Amino acid sequence: MPARMGMKNGDLILEVGCGDDCDFTVRELISKITGTEFIEGHTQEVVDAVMIWWRDGDGDLVDELMDSLTYLSATGAIWVLTPKVNRDGHVEPSDIQDAAPIAGLSQTSTLSVAPDWTATRLVARKAGKR
Repeated sequence: MPARMGMKNGDLILEVGCGDDCDFTVRELISKITGTEFIEGHTQEVVDAVMIWWRDGDGDLVDELMDSLTYLSATGAIWVLTPKVNRDGHVEPSDIQDAAPIAGLSQTSTLSVAPDWTATRLVARKAGKR
C-alpha cells in the first residue's frame, strides 16, 4: 500500500511522531522505495513529503501541520497516518478535515496503508482558491 503514496526514489521524507506502535513494515517499504533514510526532528532540508504518525491525544493537529509546511517543498504532500477505527488512538476523519483548511491544506485522498493504519494525503491549497 505505501507504493500508492506516490513517493519515489530519491525523495526526502520527514517523519514525525514515530513510536513503538507504528507499522514498521510501512516504514521499511517507504525507505525501500525512496532509497533514503527518514529525516526526524528539525532539519534545514526541504523535503518531498512529511509523514506524521498521529494519534488521538497527540496535541494540536493544526500546529503540527503548520510546522510540517515549514519543511515541505512546493509540490510535496503531508501524509497523516492515524490508527484505524477500534484501534487505540483512533482519530476521527473529521478532525483531519477540520484541521487541514486552517493550516492552508486540502485533503486529496485517504488510503489503507497497513492493518492498523490509515493515511490521509494533504497538499497546500493553490493560490487563488478559497
